[in-house]
Amino acid sequence: MDYKSQTCCFTGHRNIAPYTPDTVFEQTKAIVTLLVSKGFKYFGTGGALGFDTIAAQAVLSVKETHPEVKLILVLPCENQTKYWKQQDIDVYNDIRLRADKVKVLAVHYYNGCMQKRNRHLVDCSSACICFLTKHEGGTAYAVDYAKQNGLEIINVADRCS
Repeated sequence: MDYKSQTCCFTGHRNIAPYTPDTVFEQTKAIVTLLVSKGFKYFGTGGALGFDTIAAQAVLSVKETHPEVKLILVLPCENQTKYWKQQDIDVYNDIRLRADKVKVLAVHYYNGCMQKRNRHLVDCSSACICFLTKHEGGTAYAVDYAKQNGLEIINVADRCS
């Protein structure tokens, strides 16, 4: 079975302003639902704050009506939440418990572990749902890498305007 052709990854900014989380969630959920209708089953996200969290919640929402959908968390390191607020950690832990698969790439943070996570997500996917509003940082890197590898790119931010 060709899992890659049925797999979509997510990448996006932590800060989704000026859009509301509800708007980004609804648009992401609509895109996930569309991809499910095209045969996608596996959705991988990096478990970070911001868009990654919204994306995971959208996948879990779609999964309620499409139980074949699988949420895969690809975490850069086990201690990713070390400096997070408790409220964010609680949301993260709930998502982690509800994920179908959790892959942790390193025990501790190191310089480059986020890029390794992004490359892993892209390398295992044939489509990328992103939230890209400025071409800088890890999100821009991941989207560029996805483009170089021939992935279909769908930018949620384009649908929020």
